[in-house]
Amino acid sequence: MAKKTLIAASLVITFFLGYAFKSITAPKTNQTPGFKRVTGIGGVFFKCKDPKAIRAWYQTHLGLNTDQYGTSFEWRQAGDSTKKGYTQWTPFSEKTKYFAPSEKDFMINYRVGDLTRLVEQLKLEGVTIVDKIEVYDYGKFVHILDPENNKIQLWEPIDPVYERGAKGITR
Repeated sequence: MAKKTLIAASLVITFFLGYAFKSITAPKTNQTPGFKRVTGIGGVFFKCKDPKAIRAWYQTHLGLNTDQYGTSFEWRQAGDSTKKGYTQWTPFSEKTKYFAPSEKDFMINYRVGDLTRLVEQLKLEGVTIVDKIEVYDYGKFVHILDPENNKIQLWEPIDPVYERGAKGITR
Protein backbone atom coordinates (compact mmCIF):
# COMPACT_ATOMS: atom_id res chain seq x y z
CA MET A 1 0.00 0.00 0.00
CA ALA A 2 2.82 2.38 0.89
CA LYS A 3 4.47 1.66 -2.49
CA LYS A 4 1.25 2.59 -4.37
CA THR A 5 0.90 5.77 -2.32
CA LEU A 6 4.53 6.67 -3.04
CA ILE A 7 4.05 6.06 -6.78
CA ALA A 8 0.83 8.11 -6.84
CA ALA A 9 2.48 10.94 -4.91
CA SER A 10 5.47 10.86 -7.28
CA LEU A 11 3.17 11.12 -10.31
CA VAL A 12 1.26 14.04 -8.81
CA ILE A 13 4.47 15.85 -7.89
CA THR A 14 5.94 15.20 -11.35
CA PHE A 15 2.78 16.57 -12.98
CA PHE A 16 2.84 19.76 -10.91
CA LEU A 17 6.58 20.27 -11.43
CA GLY A 18 6.10 19.87 -15.18
CA TYR A 19 3.23 22.37 -15.12
CA ALA A 20 5.27 24.82 -13.06
CA PHE A 21 8.26 24.45 -15.39
CA LYS A 22 6.06 25.03 -18.43
CA SER A 23 4.54 28.12 -16.80
CA ILE A 24 7.96 29.53 -15.99
CA THR A 25 9.55 28.82 -19.39
CA ALA A 26 6.58 29.65 -21.63
CA PRO A 27 7.03 32.85 -23.63
CA LYS A 28 5.28 35.77 -21.97
CA THR A 29 2.79 37.76 -24.01
CA ASN A 30 0.40 40.54 -23.20
CA GLN A 31 -2.40 38.43 -24.63
CA THR A 32 -5.62 38.60 -22.67
CA PRO A 33 -7.34 35.22 -22.23
CA GLY A 34 -10.23 34.93 -24.69
CA PHE A 35 -8.87 37.78 -26.85
CA LYS A 36 -8.22 36.32 -30.28
CA ARG A 37 -5.96 38.58 -32.29
CA VAL A 38 -6.20 37.25 -35.88
CA THR A 39 -9.31 35.38 -37.01
CA GLY A 40 -8.26 34.52 -40.57
CA ILE A 41 -6.78 35.77 -43.80
CA GLY A 42 -8.68 38.71 -45.22
CA GLY A 43 -6.71 39.13 -48.41
CA VAL A 44 -3.65 38.46 -50.49
CA PHE A 45 -2.23 41.40 -52.43
CA PHE A 46 0.73 41.27 -54.80
CA LYS A 47 2.55 43.43 -57.32
CA CYS A 48 2.69 42.57 -61.02
CA LYS A 49 3.57 44.29 -64.31
CA ASP A 50 0.03 44.27 -65.72
CA PRO A 51 -2.81 43.74 -63.20
CA LYS A 52 -5.48 43.67 -65.91
CA ALA A 53 -3.66 40.91 -67.82
CA ILE A 54 -3.02 38.96 -64.61
CA ARG A 55 -6.71 39.16 -63.62
CA ALA A 56 -7.66 37.91 -67.11
CA TRP A 57 -5.13 35.06 -66.95
CA TYR A 58 -6.41 33.89 -63.58
CA GLN A 59 -9.98 34.11 -64.85
CA THR A 60 -9.22 32.13 -68.03
CA HIS A 61 -6.90 29.50 -66.60
CA LEU A 62 -7.94 29.13 -62.98
CA GLY A 63 -11.58 30.16 -63.18
CA LEU A 64 -11.43 33.13 -60.81
CA ASN A 65 -14.40 35.44 -61.21
CA THR A 66 -12.31 38.61 -61.42
CA ASP A 67 -13.33 42.26 -61.63
CA GLN A 68 -11.38 45.54 -61.41
CA TYR A 69 -10.34 44.70 -57.82
CA GLY A 70 -9.44 41.03 -58.29
CA THR A 71 -11.83 38.58 -56.71
CA SER A 72 -13.37 37.70 -53.38
CA PHE A 73 -13.55 34.21 -51.98
CA GLU A 74 -16.67 33.59 -49.94
CA TRP A 75 -16.70 31.12 -47.06
CA ARG A 76 -18.66 30.38 -43.88
CA GLN A 77 -17.39 31.45 -40.49
CA ALA A 78 -16.34 28.63 -38.20
CA GLY A 79 -17.95 30.12 -35.10
CA ASP A 80 -21.32 30.61 -36.83
CA SER A 81 -21.89 28.85 -40.15
CA THR A 82 -24.85 31.11 -40.90
CA LYS A 83 -22.42 34.03 -41.30
CA LYS A 84 -20.36 34.55 -44.43
CA GLY A 85 -16.76 35.70 -44.53
CA TYR A 86 -14.59 36.93 -47.39
CA THR A 87 -10.98 36.81 -48.49
CA GLN A 88 -9.89 39.32 -51.14
CA TRP A 89 -7.34 38.51 -53.87
CA THR A 90 -5.92 41.58 -55.62
CA PRO A 91 -3.06 42.14 -58.07
CA PHE A 92 -1.56 45.67 -57.89
CA SER A 93 0.63 47.54 -60.34
CA GLU A 94 4.32 46.90 -59.76
CA LYS A 95 4.67 50.68 -59.35
CA THR A 96 2.19 50.96 -56.48
CA LYS A 97 3.35 52.77 -53.37
CA TYR A 98 0.55 51.15 -51.36
CA PHE A 99 2.90 48.52 -49.90
CA ALA A 100 5.42 51.16 -48.69
CA PRO A 101 7.43 51.41 -46.56
CA SER A 102 7.91 47.71 -47.33
CA GLU A 103 9.84 46.99 -50.50
CA LYS A 104 8.27 43.55 -50.84
CA ASP A 105 6.02 42.53 -53.72
CA PHE A 106 3.22 41.24 -51.53
CA MET A 107 1.06 42.16 -48.57
CA ILE A 108 -1.18 39.92 -46.49
CA ASN A 109 -4.42 41.22 -44.97
CA TYR A 110 -5.47 39.52 -41.74
CA ARG A 111 -9.02 39.60 -40.40
CA VAL A 112 -9.26 40.61 -36.74
CA GLY A 113 -12.12 40.79 -34.25
CA ASP A 114 -11.32 44.02 -32.39
CA LEU A 115 -8.86 46.23 -34.25
CA THR A 116 -8.75 49.07 -31.73
CA ARG A 117 -7.93 46.72 -28.86
CA LEU A 118 -5.37 44.85 -30.95
CA VAL A 119 -3.57 48.04 -32.00
CA GLU A 120 -3.30 49.09 -28.35
CA GLN A 121 -1.77 45.69 -27.48
CA LEU A 122 0.64 45.87 -30.41
CA LYS A 123 1.79 49.34 -29.36
CA LEU A 124 2.55 48.00 -25.86
CA GLU A 125 4.58 45.21 -27.46
CA GLY A 126 6.64 47.64 -29.55
CA VAL A 127 5.19 46.67 -32.93
CA THR A 128 5.55 49.35 -35.63
CA ILE A 129 2.14 50.81 -36.47
CA VAL A 130 2.44 52.44 -39.91
CA ASP A 131 -0.70 54.57 -39.92
CA LYS A 132 -3.87 55.42 -38.04
CA ILE A 133 -6.96 53.21 -38.08
CA GLU A 134 -9.09 54.08 -41.11
CA VAL A 135 -12.83 53.44 -40.93
CA TYR A 136 -14.96 52.55 -43.96
CA ASP A 137 -18.52 51.29 -44.19
CA TYR A 138 -17.18 47.72 -44.69
CA GLY A 139 -14.67 47.76 -41.83
CA LYS A 140 -11.64 49.24 -40.12
CA PHE A 141 -8.05 49.02 -41.40
CA VAL A 142 -4.53 49.68 -40.16
CA HIS A 143 -1.07 48.71 -41.35
CA ILE A 144 1.82 47.33 -39.28
CA LEU A 145 5.32 46.05 -40.02
CA ASP A 146 6.76 42.69 -39.03
CA PRO A 147 10.46 42.34 -38.02
CA GLU A 148 11.51 41.88 -41.70
CA ASN A 149 9.70 45.06 -42.76
CA ASN A 150 6.80 43.23 -44.41
CA LYS A 151 3.76 45.50 -44.42
CA ILE A 152 0.70 43.76 -42.99
CA GLN A 153 -2.85 45.04 -43.28
CA LEU A 154 -5.21 44.33 -40.38
CA TRP A 155 -8.94 44.44 -41.12
CA GLU A 156 -11.89 44.36 -38.76
CA PRO A 157 -14.56 43.49 -41.34
CA ILE A 158 -18.24 44.23 -41.50
CA ASP A 159 -18.99 41.29 -43.80
CA PRO A 160 -22.66 42.05 -44.62
CA VAL A 161 -21.68 45.49 -45.95
CA TYR A 162 -18.68 44.05 -47.79
CA GLU A 163 -20.98 41.49 -49.40
CA ARG A 164 -23.26 44.24 -50.75
CA GLY A 165 -20.48 45.59 -52.90
CA ALA A 166 -17.94 47.71 -51.05
CA LYS A 167 -15.21 45.36 -52.28
CA GLY A 168 -11.67 46.00 -53.29
CA ILE A 169 -8.99 48.60 -53.07
CA THR A 170 -8.02 50.67 -56.09
CA ARG A 171 -4.43 51.81 -55.66
